[in-house]
Amino acid sequence: MVNKVATIWASFIPIAIANGLLREKCLVPLLGQRLALPLSGIFGSILFFLLTYLTLPWLGPLKPRHYQLIGLAWLAMTVLFEFLFGRLVAHKSWGELLQAYDLTTGNLWLLVLVVIAVSPHLAAKVRGLV
Repeated sequence: MVNKVATIWASFIPIAIANGLLREKCLVPLLGQRLALPLSGIFGSILFFLLTYLTLPWLGPLKPRHYQLIGLAWLAMTVLFEFLFGRLVAHKSWGELLQAYDLTTGNLWLLVLVVIAVSPHLAAKVRGLV
């Protein structure tokens, strides 16, 4: 099951990249950064929840606690990936990386992280699995 959980999480990466490209190439020129950033956060949250909802049956029946643990694991992997990639590949400063957590800029990255964390349990509830 660990491989399936990791595979589902890995599919978040292309979704996040596509969402970022859509924001920068379409939404920012059309609406400006102030509107594009929160819209992108909401859109990304919806996409991550939908992916979770669609792939959840692949994991098979689980106990409610397992869905919660999967969400926490996805949260940890996402934050770890964000900071490792940001520092080692994109060469961003800590300040630049932490800007994503500043709600006053309109960035809803914290919402996205919460959605990632609760999606397995919430999707299981919506599907009637817990």
